[in-house]
Amino acid sequence: MENNSSEILKDKILKVFDSSNLSMPNHVGIIMDGNRRWAAENKKPVFFGHKEGTKNLESLIKFSIEIGIKYLTIYTFSTENWERPKLEVNYITKTLLNESLNENFDNLHKLGVKIVIRGSIEKLDKTLKDKILNAQKKTLNNKSISLVIAFDYGGRNEIVNTVKEIIKDNIKIGKIDEKLFNDYINKDSIPDPDLIIRTGGEYRLSNFLIWQSAYSEFYTSEVLWPDFTKIDFYDALKSYSLRNRRFGTD
Repeated sequence: MENNSSEILKDKILKVFDSSNLSMPNHVGIIMDGNRRWAAENKKPVFFGHKEGTKNLESLIKFSIEIGIKYLTIYTFSTENWERPKLEVNYITKTLLNESLNENFDNLHKLGVKIVIRGSIEKLDKTLKDKILNAQKKTLNNKSISLVIAFDYGGRNEIVNTVKEIIKDNIKIGKIDEKLFNDYINKDSIPDPDLIIRTGGEYRLSNFLIWQSAYSEFYTSEVLWPDFTKIDFYDALKSYSLRNRRFGTD
């Protein structure tokens, strides 16, 4: 049933883009919002919301591969999230991350997913950090899709750190332009997101890919992240297909 549903959705979205003026988005960013509210609505501890929020990722990644999306950036943990209650932070940055790698890595690797980290893993314990670095190394040559995991990530922090790098390299002021800055901030050569999806009904970027999202299309879904399915993803992509992207030219 799952495979039939996936094929139907795949055919529908490909037909939508076939009749659209737009190409399939090359890069989609997702602000995965609503785990805590999902837990509250279901009368569960907050940890259940975060755990439930990891369960739909593999399905969405597989669907992205099937329809030709090449980059998927997921906002998993922001620089501001460290200020949340200590028990919650410890669960996300220790237990949940470790469980997710153990449960999902083999399948993602088989799907041809390349794992990229944007942000920092320096605050994680050495065992988990080594496990993440090993996952990146093992998937380095995978080609199906790049899964960019924004962890301990903040757009403003990224911009500040980029400025520091340029200063450290003694770049003359006359040489600094948007292209040079972009080369520094996007060392992994990942293109800017065409579409940013935020779940949970909010309408803000929350410090996500501030530089890169200058001309991204934005879509918000009322659905809380743990309940966000391929059908909701389809709705976002269909909305995107109807847009007229001007890039400031009109």
